[in-house]
Amino acid sequence: MNKKTLLLLFVILIIAGFFRLYNLNKLPPGLYPDEAMNGNNALEAIATGNWKMFYPENNGREGLFINIQSLSVILFGNQPWALRGVSAIFGVLTVLGAYFLAKELFKNYSIPDYQISNNSQLSSNQIENYEKIALFSSFLLATSFWHINFSRIGFRAIMAPFFLTWSLYFFLKSLNEFRYYDFYKFRRNFSLSKNKYIFNATIGGLFFGLGFHSYIAYRAAPAIFFLILVFYAVKNKGFLDMKKLAIMFVSFSVAAIITVAPLGWYFTKHPQDFFGRTSQISVFSSPTPLKDLSLNILKTAGMFNFIGDKNWRHNYDSRPELFWPVGIIFLIGIFLGFYSLFKRIKIFSRQQNEKHKIINEQNFPFLILFSWMAVAALPIVISNEGLPHALRAILLIPPIFILAGFGGIWLYELIKNKINRYNKFQKIIINFVLILILSMMTYEAYDTYFIKWGQNPNTQGAFAQNYADMGNTFNALPRELPKYVIVNANGTDVRGIPMPSQTIMFITDTFTPEKQKEKNIFYVLPDKANEIIPGAYVIEMR
Repeated sequence: MNKKTLLLLFVILIIAGFFRLYNLNKLPPGLYPDEAMNGNNALEAIATGNWKMFYPENNGREGLFINIQSLSVILFGNQPWALRGVSAIFGVLTVLGAYFLAKELFKNYSIPDYQISNNSQLSSNQIENYEKIALFSSFLLATSFWHINFSRIGFRAIMAPFFLTWSLYFFLKSLNEFRYYDFYKFRRNFSLSKNKYIFNATIGGLFFGLGFHSYIAYRAAPAIFFLILVFYAVKNKGFLDMKKLAIMFVSFSVAAIITVAPLGWYFTKHPQDFFGRTSQISVFSSPTPLKDLSLNILKTAGMFNFIGDKNWRHNYDSRPELFWPVGIIFLIGIFLGFYSLFKRIKIFSRQQNEKHKIINEQNFPFLILFSWMAVAALPIVISNEGLPHALRAILLIPPIFILAGFGGIWLYELIKNKINRYNKFQKIIINFVLILILSMMTYEAYDTYFIKWGQNPNTQGAFAQNYADMGNTFNALPRELPKYVIVNANGTDVRGIPMPSQTIMFITDTFTPEKQKEKNIFYVLPDKANEIIPGAYVIEMR
């Protein structure tokens, strides 16, 4: 990585950090009960010292994210932004991971003849095409409303793309230790350490196993790694060092098993928690599963460029998940990927000559990205709730933006090659236009999130601003004054009280009976309202 690349990556991370941390104490507004439930579990764990592997309330949630949130709450108190700040950090680190993953995917990529650029003669200050793809992919992710939004909400799902991105990076880095140093040698020369591939495989396995502690949709991830190994084995048939490959696979698997084992052990004792709401929202519970499945596929495919998630908590006004220029270059990336797969490459050919080996190098990145997208789409299309669903599709984010980054760099190189035939002034113009487009994309992200979405009344309603205001009102009242909340709102039962009350409980730190008694705040159902003592301050939740 040269200085120019390092500087650009630093700028991208600054942009990513700004969009995920700026004004986090005010936006999103309020505190959605699902976020508050995490916070209340964190407060209880802090008070009792009982941090759990799995928290069964609210249809069940893996405990890792909540336990990390508890550290933030210890440092900053029971503030909504203390819960959301953890998501922001995972979001920024995912942007960084997207850079390294895209770089690893395309670093052995030989430019096809339909692409124009030539990397063979680069000065020390020039950026190679695979680094351009990596930088642009991470920039697109950094400025994506889709990813910015979930990086600022206290949901555990934001960890899923983080763990999958980094585990795939280290997994591929380990695999690349077996790849050829050039196309005239059967094995790569291990110049640094012959055991480096074991280290990378182990780190990748640790990340992979931790991903199971993130979000239920992540459980489809093993299929991605299985497909990668199949493609890799077929591609390099006859040239593999099977002993080293077996050691790498065992290192990865053992590390993954170690990190997932505590959660697996919990599920063996509580099998009902493993599936959660999966069976309730499955398309196969529908009277017309094939019809619904087809519609789900269409809705999910259309969410990127046509109609996005309609939930204001997940999206702005049903807008496509991709800003329209990003949607265009994503389609270009898809087209080029399929062109590479079906027009140029014979991945399952038994021939082992040099030509096929070079061609197969073109194949590998797209096989991985398309496999990732297909596997990650499964939990979405087989569900029958609220489609298109941006949150459930969160594992699709990294491959989509990497493909868009590839398509964007291909288009840029194509235009630049045309301009290179002309004078220097025209080269200045194209660079100016490029900077203008990148600036426009950055401003669009700011305008959409912080102004159009952030200041919209629908957003306040989506994040239960009224409930947060009730909690702040209670905090301002004297402790000796009895205070009651009549919970006349529907929601999942949590220890006898509907879920919506979790927002007030977190804001006032009154989740447990001990805290409620200490702060003189009590929660009752409507049929118990007649038991409220005279003179108490009463609020009804609806």
